[in-house]
Amino acid sequence: MTKLSAYTLAIAVSLGTTAMLDNSQPSHRPKASAEARLQGDGAFRDGLYLGKLAAQSGQPQHPAIARWSTDQDRATFTAGYRRGYNDSLARMEP
Repeated sequence: MTKLSAYTLAIAVSLGTTAMLDNSQPSHRPKASAEARLQGDGAFRDGLYLGKLAAQSGQPQHPAIARWSTDQDRATFTAGYRRGYNDSLARMEP
């Protein structure tokens, strides 16, 4: 019984020390660029797609922001919509 307690204590101390050391060192992961974050955002991609479709079908630029519930999602959706709409129009011009 005492061997089991000793092993359990040793494992707990080892895991605790490992966790402390892992959290104390700064992360060396590169930070994603703003463009990469936008491309990974669902609201932005949705806006990009719908803006492109609206421009290709000749509809006026009018993003439907009610599709998203948070202000942040609405803002990124609008940014994507405008970019998709404007990029699509630019490609259609001779």
